[in-house]
Amino acid sequence: MLSRREAIVKLIQFAAASPLLGAQSSDPLLDTVNVFDFERLAQTKLDKIAWDYLSEGSDDEVSLRDNREAFNRLVLRPRVLTDVHSVDLRLTLLGHKLEFPIFLDPAGGKNCFCPNGELETARAAAASGAMMVTNGGIDAFLASGKGPKLWFQYTTGGQFRTRNAVINFVEKLEDMGAGGICFTVDNMYISHRERSIRNRFVRSWCETGIPRDAAGNVVYKPNDRIWRSGEFSERVVPTPTWDTMRILRDMTDLPVLIKGVMTAEDTELAARSGMSGVIVSNHGARSLDHVGGTIEALPECVAAAAGKVPVLVDGGFRRGTDILKALALGATAVGVARPYLWGLASFGSRGVARVVELLRTELALDMGMAGVARIADIDGKLVRRR
Repeated sequence: MLSRREAIVKLIQFAAASPLLGAQSSDPLLDTVNVFDFERLAQTKLDKIAWDYLSEGSDDEVSLRDNREAFNRLVLRPRVLTDVHSVDLRLTLLGHKLEFPIFLDPAGGKNCFCPNGELETARAAAASGAMMVTNGGIDAFLASGKGPKLWFQYTTGGQFRTRNAVINFVEKLEDMGAGGICFTVDNMYISHRERSIRNRFVRSWCETGIPRDAAGNVVYKPNDRIWRSGEFSERVVPTPTWDTMRILRDMTDLPVLIKGVMTAEDTELAARSGMSGVIVSNHGARSLDHVGGTIEALPECVAAAAGKVPVLVDGGFRRGTDILKALALGATAVGVARPYLWGLASFGSRGVARVVELLRTELALDMGMAGVARIADIDGKLVRRR
C-alpha cells in the first residue's frame, strides 16, 4: 500500500513521462512529417525574391516539372516473404564507407536562405553523417576536425586556367583531406530564370541576402547588375573540355566526379578520360530546359558506365521511394539540394539534418516493405515502367 507521499511522487513521475506533456512541449522541428512540410515552411519564412530564386527553373520550367513527374512513370515491384527484420543502408563509394546513399549537393545562394548557409549545411552534414559537396568557404570548420566525415569540393573549372592554378587547387584539397573533386559541367552559361529576371534579381545577393530598407523596399546599389533577358555574355576564356579533365586527372589522385551528365556518350567519355564517376544531373532544372527528368536519363548512363565507374544522380528527389527507384535503376547514391535548402531556411542546420533523417528513414522503411534488406539486394527487377 503506497503512502500518500509516495503516491504523489509516482503521479509526478508519470506526468513527467506522459506523451501528452511531450506533445505540449514538442519541438516544432519534429512536427515536420516529410520534406514537403519544409517546403511550405520555407516559403512562409523567406523573402519572396529569395523564394523565387530557390524554387525556380529555367525558361519554361519544363524540366523542373519533369524531374518530379518522371518518378510517377516508374512503379515499384515489391517482393514478399524475404527476411527484412534488419535493413542495412550502408555502402562503399570510391573507397569511402557511407551510412546511407544520400548526399548533399552543392547549391548556390545559401545566404539568401540562412545566414552563414554553407557553414550551417556543413554542420548538419557532420551531425547526420551525410556526404557533402561544398561550394567552399568552410575551411576553418573543416580544419577544426568537426566537419563532415566525407566532403567533395565543388568547382566549375575557374581554377583550371593555368597549370600552376590547377596544382595549387588540388594540393590545397589534398592537404585539407577532401574526399574528392566535384566538377560541375552543365552551367558554362547562365540560363534565363524568368522569375528572378522579373524580380530584378542581383546575383551578388546570393552572398548577401536580399537587401531591403525599413519600409520593405529593395535597395539597389549604383553598381548592381540586374539580371535581364536578351543579354548574351560571351565567355572571355575558353570553357573546360575533356582535355582539361585529363590534365586534372594527371595532377591528383583525388577522385573526380563529373556532375551534369545526361547522356550515354558523355558517361563513356568520362570513364575513358579517367574520371572516378559521374553525377546524372540537369542542375536542378536551372540550366538548359527541355532535357527531361534525370531519372529518365539515368538508365542510359548506367548502361554506358558498364560498371567501370559509379553513377550518381540528383534532381527532383523528395521521397524514399524516389531514392529507391534510382537505386533500382543502377544509381550508387542520390543527391538532394532543394529539400535541404528548405530545411536550412526553416531551422538552420537542424532543419538540414532533419531532412536527411526523414529521407533516410523513408528509404529504410520503403526497402523493408519492398522486401530488400540491403542496398546490394536492390536491382532492376524492383521497378517497371508504367
